[in-house]
Amino acid sequence: MCGIVGYIGFRNATDVLLDGLRRLEYRGYDSAGVAVRTPEGLRVVKRSGKLSVLEQALRTEPLAGHLGVGHTRWATHGAPTDPNAHPHATEDGKLVVIHNGIFENYLELKEALLARGHRFASETDSEVLAHLLEEKYQGDLFQALREALREVRGAYAVVVAHQDHEEIVAARTVSPLVVGLGEGENFLASDVPALLPYTRRVIFLHDGDVVRLTREGVEITDLEGRPIHREAVAVDWTPEAAEKGGFPHYMLKEIYEQPWVLENTLGGRLQEEAGEVALGLALDPLAVERVHFLACGTAAYAGWYGKYLLEILARLPAEWEVASEYRYRDPVVDGKTLAVVISQSGETIDTLEALREAKRRGARSLGVINAKGSTLTREVEDVLYIHAGPEIGVASTKAYTAMLAAMALLALWFGRARGTLAKEEAQRLIREMRKLPRLVEETLERRPLVAHIAEKYHQARDFLFLGRHVQAPTAYEGALKLKEISYIHAEAYPAGEMKHGPIALIDEHLPVVVLATRGPLYEKTLSNIQEVRARGGKVIAIATEGDEEISKLAQDVIYVPEVHPLLAPIVSVVPLQLLAYEIAVLLGRDVDQPRNLAKSVTVE
Repeated sequence: MCGIVGYIGFRNATDVLLDGLRRLEYRGYDSAGVAVRTPEGLRVVKRSGKLSVLEQALRTEPLAGHLGVGHTRWATHGAPTDPNAHPHATEDGKLVVIHNGIFENYLELKEALLARGHRFASETDSEVLAHLLEEKYQGDLFQALREALREVRGAYAVVVAHQDHEEIVAARTVSPLVVGLGEGENFLASDVPALLPYTRRVIFLHDGDVVRLTREGVEITDLEGRPIHREAVAVDWTPEAAEKGGFPHYMLKEIYEQPWVLENTLGGRLQEEAGEVALGLALDPLAVERVHFLACGTAAYAGWYGKYLLEILARLPAEWEVASEYRYRDPVVDGKTLAVVISQSGETIDTLEALREAKRRGARSLGVINAKGSTLTREVEDVLYIHAGPEIGVASTKAYTAMLAAMALLALWFGRARGTLAKEEAQRLIREMRKLPRLVEETLERRPLVAHIAEKYHQARDFLFLGRHVQAPTAYEGALKLKEISYIHAEAYPAGEMKHGPIALIDEHLPVVVLATRGPLYEKTLSNIQEVRARGGKVIAIATEGDEEISKLAQDVIYVPEVHPLLAPIVSVVPLQLLAYEIAVLLGRDVDQPRNLAKSVTVE
């Protein structure tokens, strides 16, 4: 997502910052800014738009100095405007902050700061930290950052500079941050590509690390000030490998980005104490009597999941449909219908035309979209951004889990507004949603097991995927991923439909992937597994941690952490993504650019 660069040394800081930000452009952004420590003090120049706009401003207002921080922003809180661009400064201009991630409790912090007389210049959550630092600072910038961060909750990579200090301090939790080590100079960046022209010796910071950079060296502590030692490593990545974070493919990198993507999608929107979610929508939830989810491919399965949740939590009639069929079937739509279009790119032509058809018939419209400024964002009345960041791999992974999280947010919002979801149940769901980034991270640790299973079955000609209830869309998404990147034929069915035809396919050569996590229909899913076993099929089960019964029935089991049954798809889709990836690699497929596919389908 956003790009961070920090520099202290002997070079012209502005040149280093702009060069680094340019190398991070692949991450996507909508505004950019730098702050440089000049002889006249700390100076900030920032602009909405591309780096070229910032560069033009710096030609008019050049900054000269040997210490600086730079940032490219992908807007979350507040529109992409000059005031909302980073860096954010204190009122006296002596201290600046840049921030990736989301401070979940920024509203309560901001209200307290306003009550204490602080004045804010932006709509962002990030500016809260600048004001907290202003209060905590007593001459020790490193200590002030530790104290301020103890009051914030959420995901962050933050970098701070002060005009009275020849140092940069920074910290991270969830959002990545890398230190680059030089001779008489040191660097910070959100990603390695920004560092490659200057150094190949880096330190990857861990969650909870707080770091101080001077020209001479680097000091790392935890939030309590206890010293921490992190080994420097030498990276020999090419620029392309660096963009991939050292992963062999963008797809795998994006699978591993899902924990912090979920932090970005959910962060700042969950209000546990009130049992509410803050979506910032102008839409009147009480004016909606039915919802049509419209999307294509992976996004359509997110819509199917949304239908389940909306009907369960909000008791609101909902349909999901592939957008390419919608406008050709004379849908029943009126002014009380809400058309929810779901898209990563915001440019998918079939989804766009389905939206236009719904609007022609009088429907209200809401976009669940990743790409800001896209066509869909301009044509819907309201937007719920998923904040997944740029997704380069053609086969969608992190955008899908972000879409599922957005569906959960939307259903909870409707449920509370319509009075169908009790506060206590909403609070329980919110607590479970807060766990999702950590649970997905735990699930990614199962990759060696998934790779072993892929080795066993990668020569299969066909796969069958089965799931019930909210896991039915997960089964379809798992089959789609396998088809897209391995070119193996795969079908998916709701597990209860197996007896109505697909059971004829089952023999000793057919791997059957079953979503069998604990939930209301768990026993029925076990019965389906028994039916597969009785016909010689090979069962690969996705099951809840601690379930010993399933190991007696399935040839292979991939365990995932337990979570609320309605949220289980967000966790259990991860091993299916990994399974498709590992099989495709074993077969020598082009994982990031599978044949015949495009990232965004813009023609019918």
